[in-house]
Amino acid sequence: GIATVGLLQFGIWIALTALAATAIGSMGLLSPDPEQVAALSAAGQAAPELSGIQSALGTLDSLNLPALIGMFVFYFLSGYLFYGALFAAVGAAVDSETDTQQFMLPLTLPLVLTFILATSIMENPHGPLAVALSLIPFSAPIAMMIRIPFGVPWYEVAASMSLMVLGFLGTVWIAGRIYRVGILSYGKKPTYADLWKWIRMKP
Repeated sequence: GIATVGLLQFGIWIALTALAATAIGSMGLLSPDPEQVAALSAAGQAAPELSGIQSALGTLDSLNLPALIGMFVFYFLSGYLFYGALFAAVGAAVDSETDTQQFMLPLTLPLVLTFILATSIMENPHGPLAVALSLIPFSAPIAMMIRIPFGVPWYEVAASMSLMVLGFLGTVWIAGRIYRVGILSYGKKPTYADLWKWIRMKP
């Protein structure tokens, strides 16, 4: 459903990026004629702009697209499953859609804050804030994908992926505990205290 649509959209982005890079390369912007560049520099024309274009295209050309695609697939699916388990837990705890409102804000707030902080992450992709957000399962699917093009040490990627897997397994376990009790609590509006009690309840 939603996961398939997201993957399809990302595939379209990759295809369009590859086509754009191929078209630009065929136009000679990736490796312009040195005589033209010298002539423009002597005339004081458009050399800075051309240099900026070359720099941007060089950054694009240096990206490891297969690795980037693989990372996106992992974080997209792990994030989808992570939040899916949390939303499933909320759905199992309540009887009506109106009762879910009290639980939705804490679940969606990390995503909203990560989007808000995206600019700060791009400005300092190796800073403490960016590193912390890329390790927390609630924000890692967005924060890590923002950092990847800037180069991330392998051990940070491994730690982030491991925490995402553990986070997913943890949310599935929590969802199972809540579902086991919540399915029998029909007609009762649960509170955070109730959810905590259900999670800690012995089988």
